[in-house]
Amino acid sequence: MFPVMLTSLTNAVAAYSNASRMATPAVGMEPPPLDNKPEASFSSALESVTRSAIGTVKKSEQLSAMAAIGRADLTDVVNAVTNAEVTLQTVTAVRDKVITAYQEIMRMPI
Repeated sequence: MFPVMLTSLTNAVAAYSNASRMATPAVGMEPPPLDNKPEASFSSALESVTRSAIGTVKKSEQLSAMAAIGRADLTDVVNAVTNAEVTLQTVTAVRDKVITAYQEIMRMPI
């Protein structure tokens, strides 16, 4: 059961990694600051959430790997994997909502 779980977690981590790279703007493509207020922008909030999700999945994968060699408590592994699963479901739901919103905008008449 662990090899399948590790493979799916590895795929999830790769997907999160790709998402975080897409969320980070290319050099020279950052929007100019509106003013010098310390308020968080939407992109920085999205980046923070994405990095947190990636960290959750990485922690789960590390604990799973440690459990495979007998160095982690099974309860910690189950909690980490459950957290990673909930995180993945949340990210997927948000992605679906964003795609739906984009499709609705594209259908609007000009």
